[in-house]
Order: sequence, then C-alpha cells, then structure tokens
Amino acid sequence: MKNLKRVFSRAETACIGLAAIGEVFDTGIMTPTTRPPHTSAATPSSPHTVLIASVATAALAGLLFGFDTAVIAGVTGALKAKFALSEAWLGFTVSSALWGTLIGAMFVGTLGDRYGSRNVLRMLAFLYIITALGCALAWDWYSFIGFRFIIGIAIGGSSVLAPAYIAELAPPAQRGKMVGGFQFAVILGILLAYVSNAVIGALDLGDSEWRWKLGIVALPSLVFFALLFRIPNSPRWLLTKGRDAEARDVLATIGMSPDVAKAELDAPKGDGRLSWTRHRKPITLAFLVAMFNQFSGINAFLYYLNDIFKASGGSLSPDLQAVMIGVANMVFTLLGMLLIDRIGRRTLLLWGSAGMTAALTVGGLALLGVLPSWLLLPSLIVFIMFFAPGSGAVIWVYISEVFPQNVRARGSSIGSSSHWGWNAVIAQAFPIAAAWSAGVPFLVFAAMMAVQFVTVLLYFPETKGVALEDMDAHMAR
Repeated sequence: MKNLKRVFSRAETACIGLAAIGEVFDTGIMTPTTRPPHTSAATPSSPHTVLIASVATAALAGLLFGFDTAVIAGVTGALKAKFALSEAWLGFTVSSALWGTLIGAMFVGTLGDRYGSRNVLRMLAFLYIITALGCALAWDWYSFIGFRFIIGIAIGGSSVLAPAYIAELAPPAQRGKMVGGFQFAVILGILLAYVSNAVIGALDLGDSEWRWKLGIVALPSLVFFALLFRIPNSPRWLLTKGRDAEARDVLATIGMSPDVAKAELDAPKGDGRLSWTRHRKPITLAFLVAMFNQFSGINAFLYYLNDIFKASGGSLSPDLQAVMIGVANMVFTLLGMLLIDRIGRRTLLLWGSAGMTAALTVGGLALLGVLPSWLLLPSLIVFIMFFAPGSGAVIWVYISEVFPQNVRARGSSIGSSSHWGWNAVIAQAFPIAAAWSAGVPFLVFAAMMAVQFVTVLLYFPETKGVALEDMDAHMAR
C-alpha cells in the first residue's frame, strides 16, 4: 500500500510539473493567446474560424476517447488466447483502462482549474501517444495492463477537460451543439475503431494483429498534440486567474459579442471552493446523468459487441454488425446535436429513456429465446437511435454546464468519475453475467432506463439557452 501511495504521489507530481511547464511555455512564446490581436499571420482569418478551430481541436480528445475505449472490442479474443485469460480475468483486462479513467477523471479536474484545460490537455495528449505505442509493444500481461491503465488516465482526464473547455468558449445559444461535438467525436472514434479493426483484421497479420489494432491510435494522438499548440486558453479560466487583458484579447479573437464579453469581465470570480453545501444540486445532477448513461449498457455493448453477436448466432459477421452499429451511432448523434439546442436536454433524456427501455427489453428477450434471435441486431440499432440523441448527446453538455465557472473542472470531475466508475464495474461484471445468461443484463439495463425516465421527469431542470454566468441562480430556482 505504501508503494502504491508513493506511485500515485509521484504521478501527481509529474502531472503538475508537466502542466506547469506547459503553462510557462505558453506564456513564454508567441501563441494565439499572447500575440497582438491585429497580427493577421498569427491567427486564422476570422473570429468564427478561431472559435470553430478551437472547439474542433478540443473535440479531438473525444475521438481518442472513443477510439481507445472501443478498439478493445476487436482484440478480446486475441488477448484471451495470448494471455490464457478466464472470463473474469478478461473482464479485468478490459476494465483495467476504465479504472485508470476513474483516477484521471477524479484528479485531473483540479489540475485543469489550476493550470487551464488546454495546458493539461497537452500533457494528456502526450500520454495518449506513449501508451498507444506501449500497448502495441507490451511484452507480457502485466505491461499491457499497466499501459492500458495509464491510457485510461488520459481518457478520463480528457473527458473532463475537453467538454469544459468547449463550454467555456461556446456562445449560450450554441453551447449544446458545440459541446455535443465532443460526443460526436467520441462516436466517430468508436466507428473508426470498428473500421480500423475490420481493415487490419483483413490484412491477415497473424499473431501481431492485435498489436497493430491497438498501436494505430498513436497517429491521431500525434495530430491532437500538435493542434493543441494552435488554440488559446479559455477566456473564462484566464479571468479566474486575474489575467483580464489576456481574457479580453481571447474574447475578441473568438468573436464573442461586446455584451457577453462585458458580462464575462464583470462576473464575480468566487472563492473557488467546491462544496456539497453550496453545490448540492449540480453535484447530484452530474452524478445521476453520468450513472444512468452507463446503466443504459452502452459501453458494455461497445466493449463486447463482437461477443454478443457471436452469442446470437446471426448470419452476418460480428465485425460487419459492429460497423453497422457504429454508423447508426454516428448518424443519430448528429441528430442529437441538431436537436439539443432546439428542444432541450431534458426532453431528449425523456424520449431517450422511453425508447431505450423498449429496445433493451426486446433485445434481452431475443437473447433469452423468447423472441426470434434475428431481432437482436434491429433492437440494438433502435437502442442506439434513442441513446445517441438522448443520453449520448446530453451527458457531456449537461455535466460541463451545470457548475459555476470557478469550480467547473472539479465539478465536471464528479460527473466524469461517476461515468467511469460505473463503466469499470459494468465492464468487469458484464462478461460474467452474460456467460450465466446473455439476456438478463439487457433486462437489467431496461429497468434502469425506466428509472431514469422517472428521475429526469421529477428532478432534472432544463438548461437550454441559460448563460453559464446565470447557471448558479438557475440551479437554485
């Protein structure tokens, strides 16, 4: 235990050091944050372009998040054979990254509030590169588990900081759509993982195939790392640090209206303490929306999708069916992005809960033999049709916007920690439960979605169109 504490202490010190170096490096050179605002060669041609480029770059964290969490679905069989794993140890191997995400989500928010989301994202991008290569070159099961755990820290941390960064740049009327872009990037990453698995699988690379499937993520990680040096710090974070002049320059650079900019500059900074007494409502909402997201079963399906389809005995190949699920996920996530600022977060959650309850019930009964087995694929597609624009599109938007600015990253850590903690538990338990009865987990998830419907109906406020500076008062009402 002492050794474990020492490891975590050194890891935290290293993270703080890297983040601090990133901040010093940023303030010591000419970047879009520190260049004179009228130097045309230093910035894109228009404020709108700067805003979109910054949001798109941060959203790339979601693509890596999705790729790294879903790519494991294509190597579970190889890992089981390579390391002679039982079902329980396979569950542990898959969930090893998820325990890392829990650590990253819990502690990286503090670094984000201290050093800025963008600066810490640079450190996490570096971890993505190193750990992708490490998984590809793993020399035994222990080294593989170690690299997957560390990559989980990067995933968990970026799931906190990237949505928070986007929410702090986005205009209120477009915040849902822009933060929803992070979720779209997650879904795109999942689809790319399935396609990548299928393409690499077709190359007949033999025993090294699983290494290529895991190592390929180093390429987009390098792109993400490079692009992070082309975007500014969050103006809201700069304001909390008393760097008003820099914040004013960034606000002008991203094209924020004078009225909104004045509200940002005049808003009270607060004392920066996150407490249950003062923030009970947003803490509870962040915890619940993340917990229910996982109890839909979405990530259990993504991690074990090939195994689920093999169990159903369908005529289509598991890889092809997985790609079909990935395409449906991407299409309906786009629909959610179009609707989230129009009909609102609460409405999407309600419709999504009702639809998922029905779809999961049909899928569970199909796996139990009560209904024809061919209904499994359609039921999962219908499930995605309701999950993607509902819980999928809403979770990161809701978590990133319900907390006051001075505690946003730490508050977001609570929601993200809940998400990854339940994710790890479910990923560990799912293969064991599915081996006992393939259909029962589906029915459990269906029951949880019915509970979500009631909870959202009675407790969740609508946050559509509410300015971040007014969110604290809105939560109180």
